[in-house]
Amino acid sequence: MPSLSITRVVHSCVLLSFGKHTVLTDPWFSEKTGYRRSEPLGVKAADLPRLSGVFISHKHFDHFDLAALSDYPDRDVPFAVLSGLGGAVKKAGFTNVTELKPWETASLGPVTATATPASHGVPEITCVLSGEGYTVFFGADTLFVPELAEIAKRFPRLDMALVPVNGLLIRPMNNRKVVMGPADAAGLCGVLNPRVAVPIHYGHSGGGLMDRVLLKTTGDAESFALAAAALAPLTQVKILAPGKKMTVGPA
Repeated sequence: MPSLSITRVVHSCVLLSFGKHTVLTDPWFSEKTGYRRSEPLGVKAADLPRLSGVFISHKHFDHFDLAALSDYPDRDVPFAVLSGLGGAVKKAGFTNVTELKPWETASLGPVTATATPASHGVPEITCVLSGEGYTVFFGADTLFVPELAEIAKRFPRLDMALVPVNGLLIRPMNNRKVVMGPADAAGLCGVLNPRVAVPIHYGHSGGGLMDRVLLKTTGDAESFALAAAALAPLTQVKILAPGKKMTVGPA
């Protein structure tokens, strides 16, 4: 049986390989004001492998960096994106785009993307990616909302969950929380019960002024690992530095 592997690019941008079929999630390769990396970039856009598809959860720049893909040679690579983003993807020169709402599906080559619920203060979806006998939940940067429990009913066996952990707060909105933190992510793993959990969405900075005035992060990968040990003891946590690859075999 083929293996499942993940290579973390940065933040919540990863490469997921189901055997020989690779999906890119929430592309983010470049920086601009308000969107800075606090980690090195693990894979450059110019070095991307041949992709079976791309999944995009929402339109924030650190998840929707289309300009960085301008030189990607396969303009017909399938995209599965949040409903309403298809026009922007086509304008960027990609022709094969499927818009999704929760519980709708799209084919990324032989990998099936099933959109799942999310809550982030703007329209967003998360997803379950299935292929070659493996199933992966990709959590983008959602909050932990009750609707996510439905995933466990529809996908009772998850090989991997990629869960956001930075607990982002918006300071001018009375520290409104817009991304789950370590305990939330661990609690979600306790509900979904994946074999392996990889923390994502913690390699971001707004830059000096933004971080002092507008944004505040309250979680990191190590805190998630500690919380998961208590709240999801059946799940193995793997923290991946950018560029690092991990492989999972059959259950």
